[in-house]
Amino acid sequence: MITEFFSIASAVATDPYLLGLSALGTILGILMGCLPGISSTMALAILLPVTYAMSPLAAMVFLMAVFSASVFGGSISAILINIPGTPGAIVTQLEGYAMTKDGRASEALTYSLFSSTIGGIVGLIILMLVAPLVAKAAMQFRSPEFAMTTVFGLTMLAYSTPGSTFRGILSGVIGLLCGMVGFDLVTDVPRFDFGTSALQSGIGLVPLTVGLFGLAEVFRGIEGGVKGARKTPKLGTLVPSFEKVRRLWKTILRGSALGAIIGAIPAAGSAIAVAVSYAQEQRFSKRGNKFGTGVPEGLAGPEAANNACVGGALVPLMTLGIPGDTMTAVLMGALLIHGLRPGPMLFAERPDFVASVYVALFLALLLTVVFGFLLVRHFVRLMRTPDHILLVIIAMLCVVGSFAIRNNITDVYIMIAFGVIGYVMNRLDIPVAPLAFGLILGPILEENLRRSLIISDGSWLVFIERPIALTMLVLSVSALVFPLLQRAKILASNLKR
Repeated sequence: MITEFFSIASAVATDPYLLGLSALGTILGILMGCLPGISSTMALAILLPVTYAMSPLAAMVFLMAVFSASVFGGSISAILINIPGTPGAIVTQLEGYAMTKDGRASEALTYSLFSSTIGGIVGLIILMLVAPLVAKAAMQFRSPEFAMTTVFGLTMLAYSTPGSTFRGILSGVIGLLCGMVGFDLVTDVPRFDFGTSALQSGIGLVPLTVGLFGLAEVFRGIEGGVKGARKTPKLGTLVPSFEKVRRLWKTILRGSALGAIIGAIPAAGSAIAVAVSYAQEQRFSKRGNKFGTGVPEGLAGPEAANNACVGGALVPLMTLGIPGDTMTAVLMGALLIHGLRPGPMLFAERPDFVASVYVALFLALLLTVVFGFLLVRHFVRLMRTPDHILLVIIAMLCVVGSFAIRNNITDVYIMIAFGVIGYVMNRLDIPVAPLAFGLILGPILEENLRRSLIISDGSWLVFIERPIALTMLVLSVSALVFPLLQRAKILASNLKR
């Protein structure tokens, strides 16, 4: 793998086309990340169709740049105008905006950029060290193990989504049903197509994700009312204070390690990582009682954790074929479009492509530092774009992106339909992420479940007789039962009162 890494790195470093794609992806990632209302997931979903005509290597270089840079971009709006551009930047605004109000906006942005870069590098190192080991272990997996691992991933997603676990499960079930539209994997009989040939090829991941995460946000923006241009504070001199940054190295390393570990847990996501990191730094810091007033530790730790999640979330995607979060779910769609199925066999059959993922992420981190310092002032000006212009641009990108995949107007209709579904689900406080995961993991679950039952002559004991499959099943059931036990405990204590 080391040989492939340096070979791919040399090829990318000497190829102006790939370098240009990475630079373009980095600029677009920071831009879309800092614009309020455009999350990293939404940025990837909108730009995914652009990679359709690219080679797998070029597509990964571009998308990894968008992925990594948009995570940092989300902190810019959180620091300057108290609006997190991405879910992982929710905690950043607590200390970052307080520093901005205190006239320390440039200092906060420097902390954020430096911490994000170190966190991203730590996440990449952990990805390179852990992923081959997990993939090697996963080579021993058979259909029962893959089926139960998929169930565990869906369960963890439903369990970790905000609000009701039941609503998360409901959303995941809808996604599973959407994944069954089209021809049956075994009998090749069309199902759930409502008699129309347009649905016989199934519901595409790209139009679904663009609708759920893109067009739905447009509808929410229209509902919220159109606002004028935003005012942003002056940045001052963007010269990093290395002495001040040097004092934060323990905080950054703690946040990086925590973010990479939590990111590797299927469906945990960056929002959980930054919240845990913030609480941890508040406990360790000598100024814990002043958190919320502009303490650098409260900014650096979560920012490092946020970017370390990028490498962590790629571990289950690359090794098991299970997306670690919604952003890697979109990346999985990109791999499938280019005929690559994530999983342990990817390491055995395409080690060169795995190495290209590492190189693409490393290059994206380096370019994020460069463009972060050089272009942040211009990105700040773009943040003043009025909402009515921004919403129109997003809607146009959603339509063009959905159509460009297969040049099929049906995909546009599917995108619009799921845009409406996503908007309604948001109004009902039903999480939309499990729906996208269900569409991705549904066919994997069905294929391995049916194959396991065929091999075992229809006996469900095959999932109990195999230790790994049984462990995943127990963990899944525990994740579902635990909330019920908590509610029962609360109810019992209330009755005693």
